Amino acid sequence: MNDNITITHRNLPHWRKDGAVYWITFHLADSLPQEQLRQWKCERDAWCGNHPEPWSEADWNEYDERFGGKIDLWLDAGLGSRALVRSDIRDVVKRCLLAFDGIRLAVHSAVIMPTHVHALLEPLEGNDISKLLKGIKGASACEANKLLNTSGMFWFDESYDHIVRSQEQYRRFLNYIANNPIKAGLRSDEYWIKR
Repeated sequence: MNDNITITHRNLPHWRKDGAVYWITFHLADSLPQEQLRQWKCERDAWCGNHPEPWSEADWNEYDERFGGKIDLWLDAGLGSRALVRSDIRDVVKRCLLAFDGIRLAVHSAVIMPTHVHALLEPLEGNDISKLLKGIKGASACEANKLLNTSGMFWFDESYDHIVRSQEQYRRFLNYIANNPIKAGLRSDEYWIKR
């Protein structure tokens, strides 16, 4: 990997690299079971303590399988409000996601599920993925809350992001996006996909 990588931490590690494509997942604030999430965090923290960074490709694959897979199962279970199943709310998220496509970022592919969003995003030169996500989530949350006549937290605060490291990973993520609605048993009117 190049030397121009930066790593920050909140609850999750966030790696940044100029010119990278990112696998992004963000979800509704109420879409994960809190008790299982606390247990997941304990297990993840213990695993991370035994796997110092930087991680190898094998470490990343193990991390994604052990920890990403559980989150994906919970998200696909459709817990919580499922606000994104509503076409008007989904359209707001779609509009915010695509607002700067080709200007500040390239949206390679994306899917909006009833409780979450998966996307392959590439920040264009001079743009930061964290700031782009903050804008997408912030604008869509404001509009969605107005439509729902609610206030407060719409999205879970922290998004998951992963630098796509190979063509094989890129194809795997494209396939995941294409197959996620099928795997979750959704009807065509319950999701939106950009291939």
